[in-house]
Amino acid sequence: MARGQRVELGPLDDVAANRRAMLAALEAADKPVYGVNTGMGRLAGVALDAEQQAAHQRNLLIGRAVGGAPWLPEPDVRALLAVKLQGLLAPTTAAGPELVKFLADRLNDNFVPAVPRSALGSAGEIIPLSHAFQTFVGIGTVLEDGVEKPAAEALKRRKAKPFALGPKEGASLIQGSPLALAHAYMRGADAAQALELQTLAAAMAVDVLGAPRSIYHPALAGPDTVLAAVLDDIRSRTTDSATRSDLVQAPVSFRVAPQAIAHAQRTLDDLTAARGLLLAAPTDSPSFLDGRFTSTAGYHAVTIGLRLDAVTAALTHLAEISVQRLHRFMDTQFTGLNAQLAVDPGPQAGLSPIHKRAAGELHEIRRLAAPATLGSLDTSAGQEDVQAHAWAAGEQLRQVTDHLLSITACELIGIAQAHHLRGLPGAPRLRGAYAWIAETVPPVLVDRPLGPDIARLRAKFAEE
Repeated sequence: MARGQRVELGPLDDVAANRRAMLAALEAADKPVYGVNTGMGRLAGVALDAEQQAAHQRNLLIGRAVGGAPWLPEPDVRALLAVKLQGLLAPTTAAGPELVKFLADRLNDNFVPAVPRSALGSAGEIIPLSHAFQTFVGIGTVLEDGVEKPAAEALKRRKAKPFALGPKEGASLIQGSPLALAHAYMRGADAAQALELQTLAAAMAVDVLGAPRSIYHPALAGPDTVLAAVLDDIRSRTTDSATRSDLVQAPVSFRVAPQAIAHAQRTLDDLTAARGLLLAAPTDSPSFLDGRFTSTAGYHAVTIGLRLDAVTAALTHLAEISVQRLHRFMDTQFTGLNAQLAVDPGPQAGLSPIHKRAAGELHEIRRLAAPATLGSLDTSAGQEDVQAHAWAAGEQLRQVTDHLLSITACELIGIAQAHHLRGLPGAPRLRGAYAWIAETVPPVLVDRPLGPDIARLRAKFAEE
C-alpha cells in the first residue's frame, strides 16, 4: 500500500455491529469515558456536556496539530494510513464502517496528508496523527506532487465531503503509534536491502582479495544457525575463487563481516516479529474491550523504537567494517596491487578520495548511533511524563541506512577497481555483480570526479 497498491475492503458487517455495541455501551455508561465525554491528558478530569461532546472529536484533531515541515515522504504517509486502517478494523477500536471506508478511499485516491517527521514530543503520536487526520475534516494541508495544498480543496477535487466524526472516532485517529509501525515496515525493508548489499560487498571483497576461505566454514558458527547461514552464503558465493598462497589470513575487517551481518539479520528478524505483535494489539486508550471502556498503554511503542535503534547500531558496525575493508584495498601490502588502486600511482590519486568520502559518511553515521527512543520529558503538567520516541528511531534509521548505502557504493567501486587491476574473472557466482558495477561505473583509468559514479551506483541500488 505504501507503494501505491489499492485497498480492497471486505464486508464491514462485523465492524458495524461492534460500532453499535460501543455506542450502546457509551449511552449506558455511568462513569467518565476518557476522551469521549471528558477532556484528554491533564484535562481528563473535565466533564463535557452534550454540546461540547458533539464538537470534541473534531477539536481533538485541530488543537494538537503543532508540527511543521519537513514532511514525511508520500510512501511513509501511505504506510501510516494503512497501519491506521488496520487499527480501525479492530473491534477494540469500535470505529464506524463509514470511517473505515473513508480512509480506504483516501488511500485509493492518493490523498496524502502533510505529516511532520520531527520534533514530536508527545507520549504516543498525537502531533503527527493530528496533522494526518485533521485533513479528513477539511483542515490542514495535503501534499500533491510535493506541493502543499489545502485539505478542503483536495477533498473537493475528489468529490469527497469532509468527514463528520462520531463519538470516540477523533480520539481513535490520534491514538496508537502507527507512525512507528510505518517506520518499522519501511525502514525495515530499506535496512534489509542495505544488509543484502553489504553481504554482497563482503563476498566480493573476499573474492577479489584472494583471501583464504576456510574461516567461512558454517561449522565454525557452532549452534548459531543465523551465523552458519551467513558463513555458508559467503562461502558459496566465493566458490572457485582464486586464493593467494602468499596471504596467510585476511585483515580482521574481512574475517568478522559474517558475524556483523548475522547480528544485523537478527535485529531485523526481531523488528519483524515485534511489528507483527504491535500491529495486532489494541492501541486505543480507551479500548472497547468485552463491552467496557478500558484504558491502555498501547500507544507506547518502545518495543518498536528500541528495536529500530538496535538495527541502527547493527548497521553502524557494518559501516565501520566496510570503511575499513575499503581502506585495506588502498594498501598494496594487503592487496599486492597498485597503491590506492591507481593505474599510475603518483601522477594519479587513484581511489583514495573515495575512501575519504566513505569515512565522511561513517562520521555522519556515528553521530546518529545513540538510541533515539530514549529521552523522556514531562510534557503535560504531570500527566504525560514518559515518551518512547519510536518515530525518531525510525527517522534516525532512515538516515543511517542512506549513509550506509553510500559507503557500500564506495566500497563496491573500490572492489570493482581492484578486480579490474587483478585481471582475473572472479568467482563464478559474483561475475554478474562485477559486470553490472562495471557497466554503471567504468574502471578508473585516469583521475575523474567520482561523486557522480557514487550517485549512479546508488541509483542502480534503487533499481535492483
